[in-house]
Amino acid sequence: MAEPSDKESASWEPDIVRAFMEELVPFNKHLGFKALKAAPDEVALCLPFRDEFVGDPLRGALHGGTISTLIDTAGGAVAFLNIKRNERVSTVDLVVDYLRPGPLADIVAKARIVRRGNRVIISNVDVVPREGEQYVIAQGRGVYNVARFEL
Repeated sequence: MAEPSDKESASWEPDIVRAFMEELVPFNKHLGFKALKAAPDEVALCLPFRDEFVGDPLRGALHGGTISTLIDTAGGAVAFLNIKRNERVSTVDLVVDYLRPGPLADIVAKARIVRRGNRVIISNVDVVPREGEQYVIAQGRGVYNVARFEL
């Protein structure tokens, strides 16, 4: 078996992952995601509030789909920062627990790796308001498949 090349063993740079999450994925760009922190130990991803994200106008709460999208994207970003350049990740499973209504304000997902295995990465994500009282709106767990390819 051949030794891996430097390109295969090198990790992704945080600035590349930041650009990927904010600009290169059209859906993320449409939603307006902003990476507040992009490091292998934690990703903090902000979803700036827009009126289109309201899920319950009577209650004044964000749509749950926007929260779960934020969780999956942050979990995937931290997973991506923990793989090599000859690897990619894709979501296998996503579990979201909605603990409180999402405020009609900017929210932040904070993602950390729980386990990095040979074929899967598991991340835990907490969603909190960006400003004001700090409480957990939702918690998520993402399981990401690690696929390898030759460079």
